[in-house]
Amino acid sequence: MPELPPPAPEVEMVIVYPPRLAPLGGEVVFSAVQIGAQELKATPRLDEALKRAPGVSLFRRTGSGAANPTTQGLSLRSIAPSGAGRALVTLDGAPQNDPFGGWVIWSALPPEGLDGATIVRGAGAGPYGAGALTGVVALQERGAGDGLAAAEISAGERGSYRAAASGGGPGVLVTAAGSTTDGYYAVRGARRGAADQPITLQDAALAFRVQGEVAGVQMAARLSGYEERRGAGLLGARSIASGASGTLTIGRPAADGVGGWRLQGWVRGSDLVNSSVAVAANRATTTRANDQYATPATGYGFNAAVQGQRGDIAWEVGADARLTEGVVRERFRLLNGVFTRGREAGGETAVGGVYLEAAYDREPWIVSGGVRVDGWRSEKAIRRERDLANGLPTLDQTTPDTSGTTPTARFGARYSVSPDLWLRGAAYAGFRPPTLNELHRPFRVGNDITEANPGLKPEMLQGVEAGLGGDGAVRWSAAVFLNRLEDPITNVTIGVGPGVFPTAGFVPAGGTLRQRRNAGEIEAWGVEAEASGELASTLSWRGAVAYTHARVDGGSAVAQLTGKRPAQTPAMTATAGLAWNASARLSLSADARYESARWEDDLNTRKLSAGLLLDARAAWRVDERIEVFLAAENLTDVDLEVGETADGVESYSIPRTVRVGVTWRR
Repeated sequence: MPELPPPAPEVEMVIVYPPRLAPLGGEVVFSAVQIGAQELKATPRLDEALKRAPGVSLFRRTGSGAANPTTQGLSLRSIAPSGAGRALVTLDGAPQNDPFGGWVIWSALPPEGLDGATIVRGAGAGPYGAGALTGVVALQERGAGDGLAAAEISAGERGSYRAAASGGGPGVLVTAAGSTTDGYYAVRGARRGAADQPITLQDAALAFRVQGEVAGVQMAARLSGYEERRGAGLLGARSIASGASGTLTIGRPAADGVGGWRLQGWVRGSDLVNSSVAVAANRATTTRANDQYATPATGYGFNAAVQGQRGDIAWEVGADARLTEGVVRERFRLLNGVFTRGREAGGETAVGGVYLEAAYDREPWIVSGGVRVDGWRSEKAIRRERDLANGLPTLDQTTPDTSGTTPTARFGARYSVSPDLWLRGAAYAGFRPPTLNELHRPFRVGNDITEANPGLKPEMLQGVEAGLGGDGAVRWSAAVFLNRLEDPITNVTIGVGPGVFPTAGFVPAGGTLRQRRNAGEIEAWGVEAEASGELASTLSWRGAVAYTHARVDGGSAVAQLTGKRPAQTPAMTATAGLAWNASARLSLSADARYESARWEDDLNTRKLSAGLLLDARAAWRVDERIEVFLAAENLTDVDLEVGETADGVESYSIPRTVRVGVTWRR
């Protein structure tokens, strides 16, 4: 077999990154996982790469390639997933969560533009601010250099095509990506009817960053935009999500014993068009149920931090604020084929706080802790409904403003028993205010209706954990944790169709009526473990498992949920992977993810079966930078159940999908 040609002569290249403050070094006392650029390139969708860490998931089993935008919120432990997400996602410090719903549009973050991700599980009450309830995913954007840095062109089954590239010049980085697919049928077999359509997707994203340095002060400005169009799998049901953002960062990293500082301001605008339908009992036809024709929202904020060090103690003090405003506009109540009612609902939220974080690092100890205080406010809530024929109001509902102040903290320590063995422990508290979506937007999926609730309170999480690990030939770690989530925002079943209910109106047969409510508390304990190593110089392996025992205590408010497992929470997830460099040119890899059964609904009546998915990839190196690959998602073509309606109709995840493509990496 011919060997690779000799590498080209090295040319010195300067890679310039946006202004960042280095972590204090105390993250190792918490449950932290690093995912590098090499791992990110294995899949075209970032959320799928993050799932290599067990317990990481979107609200449902469906990945972002097929999930409605409103269910793409991320959670980092199987405590109580939410469509809004219970984890904060940042890109070089700027929040990426949607200003209206809290979810993340993952197609706006192509892996080609990223250097890596740091996942910190457990409430991030330190410099991460409100929203990091189950943890934080800190993304690092690729540095700017000369020329193309990464690119991919691929084609797959069912009309699937993708192209992405990231590169630029000194101080300039441009990242662009786009994909399209004719999709797949989620409902299969005898239950599928003419109402069922393929889940389709067309998406595009573009980001531009320019940066420079003046008198030792680094500056960077970033602009980005995205749009994705989805067919929801039912005749007449679709969604369009679009948005743009801008970030301005200035800072001076710590150097030569002099502390660093950073100031960042950002703004995000988004819109969502979302139409839903009612499905006939024989699944032969659908009837339009509502037309959410606009959901304009704006989020803006800042964060500022100063770092310093004195001896073995490093510290950071900072402040951040986030403000959002938005409304949902929709048509509903279909009579004789025409929508007869219109609705506008929305409001404003604000949260801001100050924090102090410090870390002590002297062998054999690393100790880290932080405190913060946040003020939050929800105001100007409206819900107005009118008759579209004559414009007369049918509902004019306002809700009193609410506000509060919430202190949170986190503390952890790690002790090195030997160079190859360490122990750690941590305790933390965090909170998450409800999003505009949870407060104000009702929605429908098939015949199931969920009502909004402008009276929601913030969620609060307290937790403790302890672990140990080693960094020898086999890198391993294990941990146990105990978390208590107070006032979790949950979709609570309050009625079953057919019937007419206040505010919601008519619920058809086979449908349920739910409302977002603060459902008592959830207590969860669990075990996490992971290991990786090399069987040979050319063969590496990894494995991880997480088990979580979570139960709801509904109290008097939602007593029917007491003793139930939170919806959409598997007890166990496990991941494994093998990577083999078979020759100088050929590399083979396989990744598996197992998930135990989970409940579709809060009353634990619709069970989604356990499942194992296997992905595989083979790549042939043409030269030092170009690679041709063949990849298969769901290689064994397993029907993994991702949903079940009240009348027993099951839907499934993506079938086996084979892609072929070319990648280029600097």
